[in-house]
Amino acid sequence: MSTEITIIGAGIAGLACARRLLLGRVTPLVLDKGRGIGGRMATRRVATAAGEISFDHGAQYLTAREPAFAAALADLGPACARWADGAAEPRFVGNPGMSSLPRALADGIDIRLGTAVTAVRAAPGGWDVTIGDTHIATRRLVMTLPAPQAAVLLGKDHPLYRRVADIVMAPCLTLMAAFPGDAPRPFVSRTSRDHALAWIAQDSSKPGRADAVTTWVAQASAEWSAQHLEEAPEVIAARLLPMLAEAIGVAPQSAIHAAAHRWRYARTMAPLGVPFLCSADESLFIGGDWCLGARVEAAWSSGTAIAAAIADAMIGEAYAFS
Repeated sequence: MSTEITIIGAGIAGLACARRLLLGRVTPLVLDKGRGIGGRMATRRVATAAGEISFDHGAQYLTAREPAFAAALADLGPACARWADGAAEPRFVGNPGMSSLPRALADGIDIRLGTAVTAVRAAPGGWDVTIGDTHIATRRLVMTLPAPQAAVLLGKDHPLYRRVADIVMAPCLTLMAAFPGDAPRPFVSRTSRDHALAWIAQDSSKPGRADAVTTWVAQASAEWSAQHLEEAPEVIAARLLPMLAEAIGVAPQSAIHAAAHRWRYARTMAPLGVPFLCSADESLFIGGDWCLGARVEAAWSSGTAIAAAIADAMIGEAYAFS
C-alpha cells in the first residue's frame, strides 16, 4: 500500500492537519491505535440505573485566542457551544460532549482506528510505516503523538530525536462521579493550585448535557497524579472521591457512579516554542500541542501549520519538475 501523506495520530493536531490538506484537495491517510478519535477531547458514556450519563474526562473546554481558530470553531456549527461557567474568557465545549468536536472535524477524512504503528523508517522516496505485518509506503509522514511516544517511534539515531525526547509531559488522573439530581451544586468550576484536586467541574452544567443526575469531573494535580500514576483505576477513584465530596458538600457514599481515568501524557511542562519540527528533506513532520502549549488551540495551530508547510513543499516540488 502506498500513500502521498500518512498522519499518525487522530487527536486534534492530526485532524486539523488532515482537514487543512483535504480542503486543499490532498487526501491523507490518518492512523490511530485507539478506538476513537480526538485524543484527550474525549467523552465517556456510562449506563447507570438512572439512565446513560456522560463525562468529558479529558480536555474540559477550549478557548479561541486567534481569529483563525475562532473561525474554525464557528465552522463546526452546533457541535461547538459556549459554556457559561462564569470565566472572564469565553470557554467552548463540544455539544453534547467534547468528542463531538473531533467528530465534526473528522468529517470526510480517511481514518483507520485500532491501527498501532510499530515502526517507521526512512526509505527511498519517503517513509516506510509498519503496522504488524503490513507496510505502508508514504511520501510524507506526519506524527502528531505525545512527544514521549513520538520519540520512541522516531528512534535515537534520528537527528530530531533529542528535541522531541527532551519534552516533558506530566500525567493527569481524572475522577468521573455522578450524584442524584438534587445533590448540591455549589459552583460550576473551580481551579485550586495548592490542592490535590487542581480542577473540578460540574460537567452536567455544560450545554446539551442531561441534568437528571449531577455529574462532576475532577482532575488531580500533576504532582498527585505522578505519585499515584501506576495505581489501579478503582484505587485512584477511591482516593479522589472523598476529596471531591468534601469540596462540593456531599457524602461520598451518595455517589451513584465513580470511576477514574489515567492520562499518562496530559500536560506539557515546557513547550517546544515552534509549531512543529521538520526533517531537512521535508518528508517528516512532527507536532502536537506540546509544541506550543497545553491547549486545544495549540494542537490545532500545530496541525494547521504542518499542513501549510506540506502544501508549500508540494508546490515547490511541482514547480521544480515543471
